Amino acid sequence: MPLQQEGEALWTRSFISLTISAFLLFLNLHMLLSSFSSYAKSEFAASDLQVSLITSVFALSAILTRFLASALLRRYSPNVLLLVGLMIAAGMTALNAGAGSIGELLMVRAGYGVGFGLGSTILPTLVSRIIPLSRMGEGIGYFGLSSSLAMSVGPMIGLNVMKQLGFDVLTLGGTLTVLLMIPLLLLSRALPKTRAVRPTAAKSGKGTRDRWIRGLWFPAFLNMLLSITYSGLLSFIALFGEFVHLEQVGLFFLFNALTVMLIRPISGRMFDAKGPARVLIPAALVVVTSMLVLSFATSMPMLICSALLYGLGFGAIQPTIQAWMLRVCQPEQYGSANSMFYNSMDFGVAVGAVLLGAIASMTNYAIMYRYSAAFMGLFLLVYLMVYTVSAKKRGTRASGATTPTDATTL
Repeated sequence: MPLQQEGEALWTRSFISLTISAFLLFLNLHMLLSSFSSYAKSEFAASDLQVSLITSVFALSAILTRFLASALLRRYSPNVLLLVGLMIAAGMTALNAGAGSIGELLMVRAGYGVGFGLGSTILPTLVSRIIPLSRMGEGIGYFGLSSSLAMSVGPMIGLNVMKQLGFDVLTLGGTLTVLLMIPLLLLSRALPKTRAVRPTAAKSGKGTRDRWIRGLWFPAFLNMLLSITYSGLLSFIALFGEFVHLEQVGLFFLFNALTVMLIRPISGRMFDAKGPARVLIPAALVVVTSMLVLSFATSMPMLICSALLYGLGFGAIQPTIQAWMLRVCQPEQYGSANSMFYNSMDFGVAVGAVLLGAIASMTNYAIMYRYSAAFMGLFLLVYLMVYTVSAKKRGTRASGATTPTDATTL
């Protein structure tokens, strides 16, 4: 039975297993990514630029792999591609502890990007196929909570394990986290027999493809800007804590996780009912405020306040953008849409690591986070400009009949 025909039920065994697996994959990523800055500086005396390259090389490798994955999904079973990706990710995670220089560490991170790129493209593609179309917004909202939650708690876990037990133990834990996904997926039968999905002739015309691409590039660009702010947290929050003499800076991610979990159901229902504007505009303002508060933080209460605000903004924006991108696609385009979503996120992380790392080198980490707020200000400005132009165009096309709010519009 094709995955798209599993009925109207959302909380199926496959959906739950795929969602947990996505959490484990992103947990592996963020457990280690948050700790590389401290590890590279203490082990290899790395500069800020070299620290930023650790993030950027991985992200660029994942981006290139996702472009390849989109083509492979049209030729090979996604189940096989997913298992291959997970084995690569687990192997490269284990090799982190054996890297003897910055150069070797960069090569391992590039290899990890291949495995993560495959896994992070195929998991959401599989889950998109089993979510009933009538519940797509709700389903993607819950599925996206897995990666958002991992983004929030992963760095906290990684920083604490690194501090208490060391990098080797952290690497072992990350490897086991990925390997756990394989029996989970197989034993729960979350990977039913399925072939590559090829576009039908009626839906693969150039005009349809061009409209689809135009519908994706703008939310992908917004996702990239959001990810630049997250890159500054992943790559430099530990170093910022040292700069302002704050211990337990990893608590930022714990309090961030609390508001991510709180806002997800609310923002998902608002997106389904009102479209992205009602979510993105206030949430972007909240992220700007969060970055400014963090840049002035000299005490734990200020750090926690910034974390709570960031969780509200980030937890509302990212799943809204992903659901928005999937709503403009046909089912056979879900793989490419998910690839574009995660590529825009990783591209933002890569660009942010380099740009913000350079700013930190020339100034300090506090000023760097003010520049991070400026990127989110650009997010808000660009969205408002495009939203205004789109609203005017819809007004000029109005011909007496009203058009109901559509979650795929601005």
